Amino acid sequence: MDLVPALEEPLKKVLGPPTAKVMAEHLGLHTVGDLLHHYPRRYEERGQLTHLADLPMDEHVTVVAMVADARLHTFASAKAPRGKGQRLEVTITDGSGRLQLVFFGNGVHKPHKELLPGTRAMFAGKVSVFNRRLQLAHPAYELLRGADDEAAETVETWAGALIPIYPATAKLESWKIGKAIQTVLPNAQEAVDPLPDSLREGRGLVSLPEALLKIHRPHTKADIEDARSRLKWDEAFVLQVALARRRHADAQLPAVARKAKPDGLLTSFDDRLPFTLTEGQQKVSKEIFDDLATEHPMHRLLQGEVGSGKTMVALRAMLAVVDAGGQAAMLAPTEVLAQQHHRSIVEMMGELAEGGMLGGAEQATKVVLLTGSMGAAARRQALLDLVTADAGIVIGTHALIEDKVQFHDLGLVVVDEQHRFGVEQRDALRGKGKQPPHLLVMTATPIPRTVAMTVFGDLETSVLDQLPAGRSPIASHVVPAADKPHFLARAWERVREEVENGHQAYVVCPRIGDEEDDPKKSGKKKSPEDEAEKRPPLAVLEVADQLAKGPLQGLGVEVLHGRMHPDDKDAVMRRFAAGETDVLVATTVIEVGVNVPNATAMVIMDADRFGVSQLHQLRGRVGRGSAPGLCLLVTEMPEASAARQRLNAVAATLDGFELSRIDLEQRREGDVLGQAQSGARSSLRVLAVIEDEEIIAEAREEAARLVAADPELTQLPGLRTALDALLDDEREQYLEKG
Repeated sequence: MDLVPALEEPLKKVLGPPTAKVMAEHLGLHTVGDLLHHYPRRYEERGQLTHLADLPMDEHVTVVAMVADARLHTFASAKAPRGKGQRLEVTITDGSGRLQLVFFGNGVHKPHKELLPGTRAMFAGKVSVFNRRLQLAHPAYELLRGADDEAAETVETWAGALIPIYPATAKLESWKIGKAIQTVLPNAQEAVDPLPDSLREGRGLVSLPEALLKIHRPHTKADIEDARSRLKWDEAFVLQVALARRRHADAQLPAVARKAKPDGLLTSFDDRLPFTLTEGQQKVSKEIFDDLATEHPMHRLLQGEVGSGKTMVALRAMLAVVDAGGQAAMLAPTEVLAQQHHRSIVEMMGELAEGGMLGGAEQATKVVLLTGSMGAAARRQALLDLVTADAGIVIGTHALIEDKVQFHDLGLVVVDEQHRFGVEQRDALRGKGKQPPHLLVMTATPIPRTVAMTVFGDLETSVLDQLPAGRSPIASHVVPAADKPHFLARAWERVREEVENGHQAYVVCPRIGDEEDDPKKSGKKKSPEDEAEKRPPLAVLEVADQLAKGPLQGLGVEVLHGRMHPDDKDAVMRRFAAGETDVLVATTVIEVGVNVPNATAMVIMDADRFGVSQLHQLRGRVGRGSAPGLCLLVTEMPEASAARQRLNAVAATLDGFELSRIDLEQRREGDVLGQAQSGARSSLRVLAVIEDEEIIAEAREEAARLVAADPELTQLPGLRTALDALLDDEREQYLEKG
């Protein structure tokens, strides 16, 4: 007898191999349980129609609408020189807006017969722009309410009046997913409930089988509400239990308490500082020093705006650990950044960084750099300095995690830019200490409290929210290049003015420009379908060339991008930092850590191609000195588009926390969490991190209570199963990423 539990049944047995293959490859669904947890994105009422006015660009959408008009055009083309090429243009409407569908070539005949004015259908495809109008090219469609029985039956299987619209792919439309789910829905009865009964009853939540039934086959909007509030609790609670168990386990670990000596390295460093620390820096430093003085490993997230002085706080923590006889390692995401941190820390410390050298101060220590591209001799020396404890501080890329790297006594690990490092890399570096070292994670992307609780729930959080004295405000403006080309010309004049006043400027582009797949280089003729695609994003090499020959002629223009040799990158940055270059045209390699106080202006080309937090990060590169900064966001997107609203939001506020909220509200959390966790935890399906702030906070409290009482969860087999699924997923994704 087959004892596989109903929800673990592989989809290929239930739906057949072809469908199962598409579900596995494109949607990551492998079992009946996976499919039952693939929830509808939204619901359509058959009596009503979708809002065509609000369609997102470049996304795969499903709409329910009515055919207003259909026209067949014949035209001459290379394949059909006698004017026999055919194009069917169908206009669909929903009362709020109209949308054009196009079908070409042999794909015209069936829709031409079926899509007659007045017909209602569901259409699925990718939204693109052609002649400034939104369109779907070659959409898949399914007719609604045909006269024949089959169509009437189709409509019935779609959940009474509410049609669930599923996240779909070009290979598998929403309605096909819906039919597959109807096939496996009876298995929902077998779902094991992860929530403790007391919690579920106390909050009046429906059971898991009932929630699955109501979310996929709702009869009323209230059904959807019931199902969603129950499933949100599942996600929040299981995730918070996983984090609570991690915190609980970490709190049991031993660590060496590290207390700074009263007149050691830290005191000498503070005495040398030409300025006083901000209140915020003092408060956060105290939180860190208190943690370092305990015998359990510190796990702290330090977040603050670009330029709020995080590096200074981290450096003081590292010095305190060196004072206490330990070593500190700082991990940076890129070589450029590691080199910069090394340079700025050595500068800040002066003779205190010259341990063992003539002229070094008596408390001095060595500060070494360790990256993948270092020469063998320099690398050997750095490794030796670490083993012998000559070096109290090491700064490096993930080359630091390699097996060969041995520390004498690693006491503190500082990780810069958390979202580039997964939980596993943190663990690997922690394994380098005789006992687990203390951990400080820095991020310059301000994270709303709830996201921090969800993604970094195993870390305590400190926030630096004031800018140090001497930082200037940054004015930001959107430059609509398509609507108002003269604004762009004015932008280049502003750059010239800044340079004439003795300052420098950045111009940022989305790509480099020597990519192989450049359509202009491949020499292919574009078909009418391709024309509908947007032009490729602006590239560093082309833009630099055009600026040097055009609006910025006579100024010193240089380029910087990730594919240059590290030495060349360094040389370019050094020239820019020294003021020998007026304008630096770069990709986002400058996003983190480049510090040139004399750079006052930044022009971001195709700004709509960047995320909100990325724009905020980039903008933080100007206004780092005493002169005010200027950031110009250039875009060709039309005024009404979501992309323009996003840019307006960035221009309107310098508050990174406010922006990160806006960013999250506009994107789906999955992306944000996926990026922030480096794929470490499965993305959320129904929990919206910003809206569901209360649920997350309550789930965190419930989880902490439960884990304190029963760390092994012996009383709750359903919860253990759900946790295994979540953590399994985590391990699996980590292995795939290698």
